[in-house]
Amino acid sequence: MFGDEVVFELKDVGFSYPSGENALEGVNLSIGRGERVALLGANGSGKSTLLRLLNGLLFTKEGTIEALGHVLSEAIMGNEEFSFAFRRRVGFVFQKADAQLFNSTVREEIAFGPVQLGWPEAEVNRVVDDVISMLNLERFSQRPPFRLSGGEKRLVALASVLSLNPDVLLLDEPTGGLDPRTQRMLIRLIQQLSGAGKTIIVTTHDLQIVEEIADRAMVFSEDHRIVADGPPSKLLSDRDLLMRVNLIDPQFHKHVHDGNHRHYHSHD
Repeated sequence: MFGDEVVFELKDVGFSYPSGENALEGVNLSIGRGERVALLGANGSGKSTLLRLLNGLLFTKEGTIEALGHVLSEAIMGNEEFSFAFRRRVGFVFQKADAQLFNSTVREEIAFGPVQLGWPEAEVNRVVDDVISMLNLERFSQRPPFRLSGGEKRLVALASVLSLNPDVLLLDEPTGGLDPRTQRMLIRLIQQLSGAGKTIIVTTHDLQIVEEIADRAMVFSEDHRIVADGPPSKLLSDRDLLMRVNLIDPQFHKHVHDGNHRHYHSHD
């Protein structure tokens, strides 16, 4: 059903919300299988909107979006067989985890997707146990998701997506609200998933982690266009670019240690 080499191909894509708010303008991009891509830009630049378009939650009237060999549209996503297969292969973790958590317990939340696919009970339990162990969720696996902290909810939302073992992961600000230890665990997980051949597209404001989670970065301007696309090391070294798109302030200083890690600070 799906073609694989080019995962996403966008041509002249623009998007505006019903309110008239412009979100994307003239976006052209191609993302291949197995790439790790970071989407960078100020709040409101269009990063989260792009993820929703890639996941078939929003639809453009300007340009075309091809995903896994098919042009995404309301009509094709309205086809139950296609939509089911597409969402099995493309997993999306929202920035606000509450939007995708609705089951009575964490364990039921993680099991929901496999159960809907009709997997045998033994297979469902095995997968749920594996994901719970992978993300260290044992201590609250029987608790209701609404009683968890923001960071814990984010991990459960990710777990519910990973239970289906998708080929593509769309992660909207995945490290937001996480404590340092959990953030480090998530970075390692992204690296492991990439090593397993997953295509991973991440939005983030945390410039310090970009080179660890991405091989390619795209920078959005505040007029909703992609103004730079290339290796993270090159883009993060371009102070003028980062200032122009409002990712750093004029008092920004960059320090490089060991040739491997960048640290970003704003000083009054």
